[in-house]
Parts: sequence; C-alpha cells; structure tokens
Amino acid sequence: MRIAVLGTGGIGGYFGGRLAASGHDVAFVARGPHLEAIREHGLVVTSVAGNFTVEPAHVTDDVASIGVVDVVLLAVKTWQLPPVLESLPSLVGPGTSVVTTQNGVEAPDQVAAVVGRDAVLPGIAKIFAFIDGPGRITHAGGPASLAFDEWSAGPGSASDRVTRLREAVTASGAVSPVPDDIWAELWSKMLFVVPFGGLGAALDATIGELRSAPPRRALLQDAMREVETLARARGIRLPQRVVEGTMAFVDDQPSDATTSLQRDLLEGRPSELDAWTGAVVRLAGESGVDVPLHRMLLEVLTSRHPGALLG
Repeated sequence: MRIAVLGTGGIGGYFGGRLAASGHDVAFVARGPHLEAIREHGLVVTSVAGNFTVEPAHVTDDVASIGVVDVVLLAVKTWQLPPVLESLPSLVGPGTSVVTTQNGVEAPDQVAAVVGRDAVLPGIAKIFAFIDGPGRITHAGGPASLAFDEWSAGPGSASDRVTRLREAVTASGAVSPVPDDIWAELWSKMLFVVPFGGLGAALDATIGELRSAPPRRALLQDAMREVETLARARGIRLPQRVVEGTMAFVDDQPSDATTSLQRDLLEGRPSELDAWTGAVVRLAGESGVDVPLHRMLLEVLTSRHPGALLG
C-alpha cells in the first residue's frame, strides 16, 4: 500500500516505520532537523519489541508532493490539525482511508468536514513512544496497538479496506485489535485521560498521588462520572461499570505517571487542553449535561496557563 504519515512523532514514526520496514511505500512528513536527520540517516526506531531503521526513508515537508495514497495515518496532535487539514485533500482519492489517532473525540468530525465521512476511519493508538532526538523514535512500552474501524461499523463486521490495513499493521509487527465499538473505545480513553490530565495539571500530582489520597481519588472518580454521563447522553454505549474498570486500570499504572497534557502545560508548551477538558465542557453544553468539575478545571488551567487554549 501507499501510505502517508502526517506527523512523524511517537505514533506516526513507530507505526509508519513498522509498515515501511515491512515493505509498504510509506511517505513521512517531517520538519526541520527531524526531516534532515531522516533524510541523511533514515528513521531510527529503538523499541522494546526490537530495534529497526527505515533507510532510505521517503520523507518530505511538502505534503502536496506525495500525491494520492491508499492510507493517511494522521498522527499529529490536535492543536496541529488546522494547517494539516488544509493539505489533506491532496492525498485523498476515491478509495483513500484517513486514520485518525488524536486524543479526544472531535478529530474524526474535523477531518470528515474536509474530506468527507466516508474517507475517515476513527482510530485510537495505545503506545508509549516519543521523538528521542532528530530522526530517532523511542518506543518505551505499552501495547503498541493501533485500532480503527469504519465510522458506523457494527460489532463483528469489517470492510475490505479495514481488514487489509489491520492485516498490514499486524504483519509489520504491531498490534491491530478489532474494537467492538470504536466510538466506545474513543470515549473510554477520554474518560481516563481527561480527568487524569486535568486534575493532575491542576494539582501538579502524579497518578499515584491522585489515587492514594482519598479526597483526590474521589475527585478523579467524580470527574470520570461526568464524562460517562456526557457520553451516555450522546448515545455512546460505554461498558456498564466503566468508571470502576478505569479506576482499576489507574491502580495498575506506575505511580509516577503523568499525562502529556500536564507536562505540556507545566512546561509552557502548546497543549491539548481544548481537545480534552475544553471538549468535555463544549460537548456538555451541546448535550444539556452539567459538568461542574470540568468547568472548574478549565477555568483554573486557563487562568494559570494563559494561552493554553491557543495551542
């Protein structure tokens, strides 16, 4: 397959690198020193599942030069989407699939507004990976899974293009699980990361500090229940005991874990606050659901970090 990877960071570099190493024609989009290093030395991936280098690597900073592809792996952060969406139509033909991997639940709609819903495969990546210097990606752990499906897929069904791409991801050495309901998966992840990220940033606390202090643990659970109530109001079929299951997952995580949102806010970098807490507040307003904890967290974090929503 011809594949374009928009965003050659932890997600795009790892999964795109695996697909390129297994023989697919993958074009990576990168900028600056990262682009130059990949051109000169290839894309170097250090992984707990085995190291590899894609060399030579097809890399460019000109999306329009790539042409129409079979698959677009959209692996930029949510705040990077607007300029990327402007260039996306040049890659999309009648049979192109655009796989979204952004945190939150709004990216598939944002992409569909540009290329049409039929082109979009809502997706979710689960991996601990990051850029470890120009031209280098480190995969530190996690399931290294990339799940995706048709927008309105029913349980147990799969289109030919979804099956083909899942087989390609699996053959590359990564994992591509079959979701029962991709929207329930996206909202389940949101129910975990948004309360954890918002409270962690507001309290400057690790996951261990949030879960071990009873008042903070109660706040975390209450924030999760707000997301659950919102999701159900929007027709999302979450598991019956999704908060209890998510708290059990919280209790299994390394005690020093923090979210990218927390790290970005505290270090003054562009953040996904608008796509996380901002989205909960925004969608709650549309759905007539009250989310007082998330409204408070959004006010605290935007006041404490001026310009946080401008990312």
